[in-house]
Amino acid sequence: MTGSETSGTGTVTGCWQAVVRLLLQHDVPTAFGLPADDLDLLEALQDSGLHFVTCRDQRNALFMATGYALQSGRTGIAFTGKGPAVTNTVTGLLEARSSAAPVVLLSAGTPAERRGAGAFQELDQLAVVAPLVKWAARVDSPARVAPMLRRALLVAREGVPGPVYLELPDHLLTAEIPLPGTSDAAGREDVERPRTVRLDAGASALRTLEAAERPVLLVGGGMRHAHRARTLEGLAERLGAAVFCTASGRGAFDERHPQFCGLSGLYVPEAAAALWQETDCVLALGSRLEETATYEWPRRIGREVPVVQVNLDAAEFHTDYSGPKILADASALLAGELPGPTPRPPGADAWVRRVTAVHQRLHAEHRERLDELATGPRLRIPELLAALTDVLPDDLVLVQENGLQDMWSYRYPLYQCGPDGGSVVPSEQTSLGFGAAAAAGVKAAAPHRPVAALVGDGAFALFDADLPTLVEQRLGVLYVVLRNGGYGWLQNQLDQRATSLPGYRFADPAAAGPGVPDLPGLYRFDLGDRSTLRTDLEQAWKLCGSGHPVVLNLPVELTDALFATAPAGGDFPLLPALDATDGSE
Repeated sequence: MTGSETSGTGTVTGCWQAVVRLLLQHDVPTAFGLPADDLDLLEALQDSGLHFVTCRDQRNALFMATGYALQSGRTGIAFTGKGPAVTNTVTGLLEARSSAAPVVLLSAGTPAERRGAGAFQELDQLAVVAPLVKWAARVDSPARVAPMLRRALLVAREGVPGPVYLELPDHLLTAEIPLPGTSDAAGREDVERPRTVRLDAGASALRTLEAAERPVLLVGGGMRHAHRARTLEGLAERLGAAVFCTASGRGAFDERHPQFCGLSGLYVPEAAAALWQETDCVLALGSRLEETATYEWPRRIGREVPVVQVNLDAAEFHTDYSGPKILADASALLAGELPGPTPRPPGADAWVRRVTAVHQRLHAEHRERLDELATGPRLRIPELLAALTDVLPDDLVLVQENGLQDMWSYRYPLYQCGPDGGSVVPSEQTSLGFGAAAAAGVKAAAPHRPVAALVGDGAFALFDADLPTLVEQRLGVLYVVLRNGGYGWLQNQLDQRATSLPGYRFADPAAAGPGVPDLPGLYRFDLGDRSTLRTDLEQAWKLCGSGHPVVLNLPVELTDALFATAPAGGDFPLLPALDATDGSE
């Protein structure tokens, strides 16, 4: 490590040298960011063993750190300068908070002696970021650097994970910073958590589940790492439940399981919608029950149909829905073997047969859809998703944007996340450009796994300043860029308006060029020919496996959209409410 260190005194010179050493003590292997102009951080990182991904854009750095955290379950670390550098991270903090991603943002700041004196890039940074993080603090005393950083790491990961902000002002750059030794008890904190949680036999939640004949199990983002134990599948079988997930919960449950029926809410498959009409109990694990996940739920859910919610924190419960609420780590609850009804209620077996029939129907309809598309003149997005599944390894991690065209992968089973697969999606905030940048963080967290990002050209354009970063870091992400020349959701709504808005146009297919700079080490394929699609994908994947980022461009039209035929309704398409269906297949 560079910078002076006083042997035996437990101090180092300079806050960034201290920060790097503390992060290594806490087993932090990777960080992202764009440091301040003083270069002290880069000097501290040199030869330290902490891998630093130097980004071109501060927002991308926060997105990458969030993707890293969501994929690995570890804390994502991001560094930035002060003033506008901090404001550039605000969207990333918003996304990390909504995604419940443990991220620590470490920023520079105006020195104490210059505050209020018209200092360069002076800003009340705490006031800017405080509404978006779990905890925000500024360190002014050298003696507080180590304990405050330890607190930041604790707060970010414990309880409901989320982003934390810590400001290290410039007057600490040359200060003597006291540090605990590597064997000091105040070094890495190990928080004791109960490994199992058991429900009392008389608990109202248990009685509710035991009485359910037609249960639905909803898997939320709080379960995103539960797949490692594969306990959810056993719970679904004991309950005899139809299984759905939220977008952020994908990967926690094996979607090839015969009881899995797709995503909930906005993305529920048509053939599975009737199950929501018929259910008599919903068990929601690790979900805030946000609007997208509950969009157009039948009105009876949460009224005569109870919703059993399991969450880490009371603030995560959705109190619009009645039913028992369990304050617990859902993974620990599963480890405690949450029992299913014994014996099952009278109609339970018929419900399981109904659920598995829906699962089979979804797959049959998918095969029919692909056969129909294969006769058309153009390569369509569902065909591309099927080819990705066939060509790339089973442990593929698909990183998602949330534009009009790239939502196709949310419609099960057009894309399936199997037992070895993974998924990283935007939060309910759906920050434009998140998926494109987060994919780099996912790849940094899982360097030996295939990582593909499905993005629109508008989102990709917000990210592409950091394509050189991926080349330099040898992050072999496969980008599938859907190009219609603009922002398709806005154009779709514009086209459906009863009154025109002359002079406005948001998508121009004629302008949907390749949009990728000529950069050594970056490769591009222009897709569109079915006969060479799999060969192109195989070649692209070999390049990714060698550490090269690859961009696959697919021309698309506004009609290549999951909700192309639905009337636009602002944030959401105007879909028929589930209450309007007759419940039949």
